[in-house]
Amino acid sequence: MSSGLSCSTSLDLVNAFHGRIPLFGKPSCGVGYFAKNESLQESHRNGGGKLVVSSHLMPGHIEGSFMGKRRLEEPGRKLEFVRTLLIDNYDSYTYNIYQELSVVNGVPPVVVRNDEWTWEDVCYYVFEKRAFDNIVISPGPGSPTCPADIGICLRLLLECRDIPILGVCLGHQALGYVHGAQIVHASEPVHGRLSEIEHNGCGLFHNIPSGNNSGFKVVRYHSLIIDSESLPKELIPIAWTSSGTLSFLEMQNSGLIPDACECQIRPNISFHNLSTGLYNGTSWTSSNSEKTLRREVIMGIRHSTRPHYGLQFHPESIATYHGRQIFQNFRELTRDYWQRSWSSNINGRSVHYAVYNFLSSKPLLVCMQVPDSSQMFRLPKREPLGCTNGSSKEVSRRSEMKVTADKNCISMSGLLDFPKSARAMKHLKLRWRKFDKLAEQVGARDIFVELFGTGNAKNTFWLDSSSVEKVFILYLAHNYQDPILPNLSFYFLEDYWMLLGLIAFQLGEKARQIIDPAIITGGYLSIQDAQGSTSSLFLETGFLDFLNKELLSFHYDDKDFEGLPFDFHGGYIGYIGYGLKAECGMLSNRHKSNAPDACFFFADNFVVIDHEQGDAYLMSVHEKGRSNTSWLDDTEEKLLSLEASAKRKLERQISQNAPSPLKKAGFVAEKSRQQYINDVRKCLEFIKDGESYELCLTTQMRKRVGEIDSLGLYLHLREKNPAPYAAWLNFANENLCICSSSPERFLRLDRRGVLEAKPIKGTIARGATEEEDEKLKLQLKYSEKDQAENLMIVDLLRNDLGRVCEPGSVHVPNLMDVESYATVHTMVSTIQGQKRSNVTAVECVKAAFPGGSMTGAPKLRSMELLDSIESCSRGIYSGSIGFFSYNQTFDLNIVIRTVVIHEGEASIGAGGAIVALSNPEDEYDEMLLKTRAPAKAVIEFQ
Repeated sequence: MSSGLSCSTSLDLVNAFHGRIPLFGKPSCGVGYFAKNESLQESHRNGGGKLVVSSHLMPGHIEGSFMGKRRLEEPGRKLEFVRTLLIDNYDSYTYNIYQELSVVNGVPPVVVRNDEWTWEDVCYYVFEKRAFDNIVISPGPGSPTCPADIGICLRLLLECRDIPILGVCLGHQALGYVHGAQIVHASEPVHGRLSEIEHNGCGLFHNIPSGNNSGFKVVRYHSLIIDSESLPKELIPIAWTSSGTLSFLEMQNSGLIPDACECQIRPNISFHNLSTGLYNGTSWTSSNSEKTLRREVIMGIRHSTRPHYGLQFHPESIATYHGRQIFQNFRELTRDYWQRSWSSNINGRSVHYAVYNFLSSKPLLVCMQVPDSSQMFRLPKREPLGCTNGSSKEVSRRSEMKVTADKNCISMSGLLDFPKSARAMKHLKLRWRKFDKLAEQVGARDIFVELFGTGNAKNTFWLDSSSVEKVFILYLAHNYQDPILPNLSFYFLEDYWMLLGLIAFQLGEKARQIIDPAIITGGYLSIQDAQGSTSSLFLETGFLDFLNKELLSFHYDDKDFEGLPFDFHGGYIGYIGYGLKAECGMLSNRHKSNAPDACFFFADNFVVIDHEQGDAYLMSVHEKGRSNTSWLDDTEEKLLSLEASAKRKLERQISQNAPSPLKKAGFVAEKSRQQYINDVRKCLEFIKDGESYELCLTTQMRKRVGEIDSLGLYLHLREKNPAPYAAWLNFANENLCICSSSPERFLRLDRRGVLEAKPIKGTIARGATEEEDEKLKLQLKYSEKDQAENLMIVDLLRNDLGRVCEPGSVHVPNLMDVESYATVHTMVSTIQGQKRSNVTAVECVKAAFPGGSMTGAPKLRSMELLDSIESCSRGIYSGSIGFFSYNQTFDLNIVIRTVVIHEGEASIGAGGAIVALSNPEDEYDEMLLKTRAPAKAVIEFQ
C-alpha cells in the first residue's frame, strides 16, 4: 500500500468552504466575486428565453458568444450548444481543455480560477441564472487534501448534485477525496508518459476502444492516485491501466496518431454503445463487475447517482488518443441529462446543502477583483506533501495575500486591455532600399563589421542566424535624421521632441515581495535619447504595460511594407529578463538581477539581410512629414563600396587585452557538483509529492574578463557555435554586452497573425565520428525521459498559445523532431495557432513568458519552487532576445547558450528539466554540456 495523505472529513470540508477561499500565495489575475444586482436582473435575460451572461465572465472574444444563441429549453429537446464553467486549478494545461471545449461545445467555456468565486457566486451563476450546462475541473499542482490547492472545487463536487461535472487529474482526485477515498502516492510518479487503458464501456467512453493493443493510449501527469481499496460504494471505477508506461515513440510506432495529430482509428475494433451508463431517471446503471477492486491504477471513476465523472489521465494532451471523443461524449452526456431532466419537469437545479440567501446583498462589479483579505475565511497553511525537512518552508505560496480591490482590474483571461486612445499617436513612414545579392557577395559578417564595428560596436545590435530560413537585422545607433517620437514615456517630456535611442528597466524592490503582482510590478525606466541625454521615471504598472502602450500608439501605412519578405519594419530590439515573470502572473522574484530586467533600442535606421535570397535592405523609419535620407544615402555609399571590393576579404583586427592572471582562469560554478545534485533531489521530491510535473533547474557560471573585446568574442562564438537564433547586443551605458548562440525560438508573431513557439527539450552531445554521431542522435530520439520532457513542454506551450489564439487553431506541425547543431543534437517541437484579433503582440508574450522550456509545468507553481531552490537571479538568462515591430509583429528567442558580460564579468547560465525519470548525476553532466560551447569560446578568445 502506498503512503496515504492526511485529509479532512466531509463535514470539515463543508464547514471550511462556507467562507471565502483565501489566496495562499496563488499568483492572481486580479479577479474576484460577482453578486446579484436587482436593478440589472432584466439585462441578464432577454425576452424569448434568450440568456445573456455577463461579459465580465468571459475572456476577450468570448464576450457575447452566448448572447447570439437562443437557449432551447423545451421539454424533450436537446441543448443546441453546451455552456461549460471551467475551473482552473492554477494549471498549465487548462487552456488546452479550453480549446477542446470551444470546438466541441460550439461556444468557448468560461474560465474561473479556483479561488476567484465565493460559494454565493457559484449559486448565483450556476443555479439562479443557470448560466452553465456542465462544469469541468482542471488538473493542477498539489493535492485535493490541501484547500489552497483545490479552492472551491471540493464544495462544488459535494453540493452540486445535479449538474454534470468532469474532473481531470486533480479534479478526478478531488471527486474521490470529497466522497471519502484516500489520496496516496502512486508506486512511481508518471509524467509525460503513456499507458494503455481499459474501460467499462460507459457513456464517457462511447466509440473508444478498450484494453491492450486496442489503440486507446493516454498521457499521464500525476504522482498521486486514488487508493482503490478506500473507494466508497457510491464511486464506481470506469477505467484503469491495462499496461505499463510507454514512451511517445513506442505509441507512434503502433501505426496510430493521436486525435490532436489528426487521429485515424484502426478498423476491426469493437466500440461501446453510448447508451451504456446513461442516466435512467434515478441512478446511473452499473454492473457488479464494475465495482471489483483491481490491482491496476484507477484511471476513471463516476458517481453512482450523480452525473459526476473523474479522469486521472489527460484527455487534452497532444499525445492522448481519442481525447476529443471523450469531450464530445461528455457533451452528449450533458445534453442527454438535461433532456431527461426537462422531460421529468425538473425546472431548476438543487444544491445538496443549504444555499445561503446572500444573492441580493451586493451589486454586480464593473470588473472582477480580488476581495480584500478581511472578507476571506482564514485556513491553515500546510507544507508540500511528504516534506519533512525545512527546505519546503522557503516556498511562500501559502501565505495570505492582501490585495486592494480598486486597482488594476483585468479580464478573466489575465490579459490587459489597453485602449489605443491612452497615448498620443505617432504616425510613422518607412523608406527602404534593396540591394540584390549584396549579402551573397560580401557576407553578413563583413557588412556588420564595416558599417558598425568601429569603437567596439557600442550601442549596436545584431539579430543573427545560421539558418537560411531567417533574416537578421543590423542596427546603427547614430541617428542623422530629426527625432521622430514626441512626448515619449508617460507624458513627462511634453514639449521635448526626441528619439528613443535606448531604454533600460529595473524592477522595483517591492516586485521581489509576496504581494499581488498586478500592483507591485513597477520599476524604474532609464531613457537615453538620440542626443545622449538621459532621463528616468517610475513605471507604476510595469515595463510590459509601457511597451504595449507604446506599440499601440504607432500609426503606419501597410503600403510602405509591400514587397518586403520579413516582418520587422522598425521598432524595439533588445531583451526581456527572466525577472519580468513578475509582470506575467508570477507572485514574486526572490532574487535581484544586477543587470537591467529589460533593455531595448528603438531601431529607426537599420540593415536587414535576407539569407535565403542573399539580398540586403536599408530601412529608415521617420515621422510623417519629417523625412530625411541622410542615413540612407551614407549607408548606401558604404554598401556599394563593399560590393565593389567583394573579392577582398575584410579582416577585422581584434584588439588583444593586456596579459592578465585572469586570462587562463576558467569559469567558476555558482554551486558545486554536490550542491547541484542535491538541488536535483529536492526537485524530485517536489515531483514525487505532486507539486510539479517538471522543474527546469538552472545555475550560473562566472568568470572575470575585464575590458574584453566583446564584439570580437561574439564573432568567435558565432564561428564556433553557429545558431539559428543568435544575437549580439551592446548597451554601452549599462556596461552590458550579450553574446548569444541560442538554438531556440521562444515565440514569433507574423503579419498573418500566426503565433509560433519552438521549444527545445532534450539535448545530447555530437559524436566524434559519423557513426557515433548517428547513434547518439537515435539515442536522443528514443529516450523516454527526453520524450517525456518534450511532451510536457509542448502541452504547456499549447496551453499558453491557447489563451490568446482562436479556438481550435492551436496545433503541432512538428512533434519531437531532432535537430543538429555544431556541438549538440536537440529535440525540438513546433506549436502554432491563429492569434485572436483583439489581442496585442505584448499580450501574447505576457500569456507565455517566461518560456515553458525554462520553467517546467505547471508553470506558476514550478517557478515558485525554483525560486526557493536556486540561489541567485537568472538575470538575462532564461529570458528572451528579439524584436517588437511597430506593426504588431515580434520574434523572440530563449536566452540559452549565451555569454552575458556585465561590469567586467562574464556569466553563463545552464540547467536542465528535472522529471520523475531524472538521474541527479546525469542532470549535472547535462548542465555542464550546455555550458561547454560558450565557455570554451570565452577562454579561447581571451
